[in-house]
Amino acid sequence: MKTEISRYAAETILREAAASPLAEVCGLLLGQGGRIAEARPCRNIADDPARRFEIDPAALLAAHRAARGSGPALLGHYHSHPSGKPEPSACDAAHALDVGALWIITDGCRLCGWRVVAPGRFDPEELVVA
Repeated sequence: MKTEISRYAAETILREAAASPLAEVCGLLLGQGGRIAEARPCRNIADDPARRFEIDPAALLAAHRAARGSGPALLGHYHSHPSGKPEPSACDAAHALDVGALWIITDGCRLCGWRVVAPGRFDPEELVVA
């Protein structure tokens, strides 16, 4: 599958990752259909942000509320692997329960898309910057 991501959203993710080389950054992917219009940075509240991420629940709740109104849809989320590959870790797989959600993982240099196809299982997702 392919997902289009705005240049602005892609640059936001890479900029956030570059600004935090020692801790995972995370945020929400917002848009409509198969197009990500915005990457919204969120606070990482994980107990060990150098190795894990947990999006601030208040940000998630606000995004869901906005989507129920006239706001953009929550398509998924992104996070960085500052010292690893831009692919799902075992910890990521353990938390991948939302079938259909898009995950973008970055190593700070490139963005890799992953679609949750079953609990704990991902398929690669092509990202097209436009």
